Amino acid sequence: MNKNYHLDQVPDIAKEILRSVSSNILLLYGEMGTGKTTLIKELIKQLGVMEIVNSPTFSLVNEYITTDEKSIYHFDFYRIEDESEAYDMGIEEYFFGKSWCFIEWPGKVENLLPLDAVAIHLTINMDNTRNIQIR
Repeated sequence: MNKNYHLDQVPDIAKEILRSVSSNILLLYGEMGTGKTTLIKELIKQLGVMEIVNSPTFSLVNEYITTDEKSIYHFDFYRIEDESEAYDMGIEEYFFGKSWCFIEWPGKVENLLPLDAVAIHLTINMDNTRNIQIR
């Protein structure tokens, strides 16, 4: 997928992502303000989480439980200084299950990521729309 979208189209983009990806681990790349957290919030909502979703900037990971009792993990590695911090928290344990894992700032833990993870790249266009590329 490679397309431009307006922020009011995030629900449609999230549906398309959930329908088309081949992995439960999604890596969201993009500069600050490109909409990574906004997209993750919508993905988590569409997967059946009823509670308010917040970015785990200080805790590194938030766990959410869907209405059918499944776990979803939202990681934000913006503040880590070294991959060992993620390794010490047991990041690889999260990847072995079948739970959805949404990861912001995955470049900070590049060597710890599963090879089958799906990369999502977000950028802001000059007209303030967003571009999404899924690889």
